[in-house]
Amino acid sequence: MVLVRYGEIILKGYNRPVFEDALIKNIRKAIADAGEVKITKAQATIYIEPMENDEQTDTIADKLKKVFGIVSIVIAYRTEKSIDAVCAEIKESFGELLCGVKTFKVEAKRADKKFPLKSPEICAEVGGRMLAAYHNLKVDVKNPDVILHVEMREGYAYVHTGREKGTGGMPSGTNGKAMLLLSGGIDSPVAGYMIGKRGVQLEAIHFFSYPYTSERAKDKVMKLAGIIGNYMGGLKVHVVPFTDIQLEIRDKCPEEHLTLVMRRFMMQIAQRIAEKRGCQALVTGESIGQVASQTMSALAVTDDAVTMPVFRPLIGMDKEEIVEISRKIDTFETSILPYEDCCTVFTPKHPTTKPKVEKIIASQNLLDVEKLINEAVEGTVIEEY
Repeated sequence: MVLVRYGEIILKGYNRPVFEDALIKNIRKAIADAGEVKITKAQATIYIEPMENDEQTDTIADKLKKVFGIVSIVIAYRTEKSIDAVCAEIKESFGELLCGVKTFKVEAKRADKKFPLKSPEICAEVGGRMLAAYHNLKVDVKNPDVILHVEMREGYAYVHTGREKGTGGMPSGTNGKAMLLLSGGIDSPVAGYMIGKRGVQLEAIHFFSYPYTSERAKDKVMKLAGIIGNYMGGLKVHVVPFTDIQLEIRDKCPEEHLTLVMRRFMMQIAQRIAEKRGCQALVTGESIGQVASQTMSALAVTDDAVTMPVFRPLIGMDKEEIVEISRKIDTFETSILPYEDCCTVFTPKHPTTKPKVEKIIASQNLLDVEKLINEAVEGTVIEEY
């Protein structure tokens, strides 16, 4: 069996079944190609029973590590709810393991309060029988080689040797929908992961400036989309043709305003597409003060371009913290591939760091803003991962 435990969902009161059902739906999607299974829920646990063979459990457990809302994953053996049955199952399933170690301890959970023995008594009884059966073993309650977990639940007992940590958070799709501005850098994939972890369903938008950015740069972004999409059951990416807008900005706007005018266009296009897709917010990977376009004044200028809320989950992080998360979610090695994105071309030598909103708007209004936005939106192509 695979036992799945969740965390915050337990606190949801009368709405808890809605979140549990959403998590089960996401689990079914994540393990759809792992063979036939039976899924049930009880006592803040989701039970996944393979219907084909035991080898399914390893595949299922591995896939569940990338499902938001799961706190821990356990591969357990189910047996009758008695001390005799539990000890027999331990010997059958973990006998070889116990023969190869020196120390152990037993931890018990008595979820079924009708079971006649309390948790300490279960530990003592099972531990005593293991000591009698395996003369190589000694009890070590502080630092054992193996911990035998015994759980007395409704209907059955379960035994296992430990749990693997899940990603935590909330089930995808339970906290609204947002549009992620996805570049090829380190920050935006991490921002998508973090906001997705809070149960927000994501779509992404990528600004592509061919031939100034190559197809390899675009492929890099799509690979990142695939990686973070694994955590949320897939990801649609809206690829926006951005070359004409960047050329117009370069030719007609003051050089020190290039980046901020570009950012305003990005936000406005992203909002236009987000509204069509039923999104309630935009998500960016900005961290305050990291670059000139991310000072407090500069962020105010870009926010002024839209009416939709802008979520910045990395806003208070330094680069080292962001890199650490990117390594954990396996986006770092792809993000550092040396292919430029549209944010790194036409970069001004001396960008303004304390911009005034009215001056940047005046620079943007040197262009036919509405025409350029409409053309970019109409030329957008959706790719799904």
